[in-house]
Amino acid sequence: MDHTPSIEQAAFSVETSRLSDQLAAIRLALKASPVRRRLLWASIGIVGVIVATSIGQVLLNRWNQPFYDALARRDLPGFLHQLMVFAAIAGSLLVLNVGQTWLNQTIRLKLREALTLDLIDEWMRPARAFRLTHAGAIGVNPDQRMQQDAGHLSDLSTDLGVGLLQSFILLVSFIGVLWELSSGFVFHVGGHSLEIPGYMVWAAILYAGIASWLSWLVGRPLIRFNSDRYTREAVLRSSVVRVNENVDAIALAHGEADARRQLELDLGGVLDAMRRIYSAQINLSWVTDAYGWITVVAPILVAAPVYFAGDISFGGLM
Repeated sequence: MDHTPSIEQAAFSVETSRLSDQLAAIRLALKASPVRRRLLWASIGIVGVIVATSIGQVLLNRWNQPFYDALARRDLPGFLHQLMVFAAIAGSLLVLNVGQTWLNQTIRLKLREALTLDLIDEWMRPARAFRLTHAGAIGVNPDQRMQQDAGHLSDLSTDLGVGLLQSFILLVSFIGVLWELSSGFVFHVGGHSLEIPGYMVWAAILYAGIASWLSWLVGRPLIRFNSDRYTREAVLRSSVVRVNENVDAIALAHGEADARRQLELDLGGVLDAMRRIYSAQINLSWVTDAYGWITVVAPILVAAPVYFAGDISFGGLM
């Protein structure tokens, strides 16, 4: 007896599977792809660039102290020297940033090529395309899956993956700096002393954790809204193509009014989906913009107790 799952069962399996299972499926597709080596080398390259950029960011952070201390002392030679140091660090970071952008785009391109080739290979298996047309939602508008969905998946995966890696490496790089700045500091409140080892590290983790949780909570509906929009965009595009392919029959049957109503209905679905997305994005902006402004002063507020206690200079505060 043939136990191969049907397309309908496969569709249900995809929709109900865990993230780890979906990532495993993508990994298998990439492993069999002809572009896997170039994708691997680009990924290794961007890891190296991100590590080098993090080192440059730490050096730039340490540069702040002697630069602002030179300003506070009105030390012109020291000020000019620090400007030269800044030029060297900033120039290196500029080269690294351009290199990271190039590698980022390369990964996007190769990832999209790999995913699209895999989808085409699956679609062109014997009788697969025909069976998909009778498989329900998963078989609707396969061009959407191979063109737009694959593009969105490659772009979002690259942006999220690179962003997560960069944030993690920066966190690891700056933990030592923050711990050193706040080590041994004692809070004096109401006649009581309270020592929190490396309190700046915990403050940074708490701040980032709350921001991430709020962004996830408010922005989570965007996942569903964007998926709905892409589906409706595909329906509208399919309707336009269908009308264009049947203009002769529509003209002979005087069906322009019906065709117009269908196109307007499909367009209305797209616009409704976009309105929901824009509303959710506005709600998310309240969180991200608020945290963006708070971030301007948050590091100074966290370091202020150490500064006013005289344990760091003005340059160290900045």
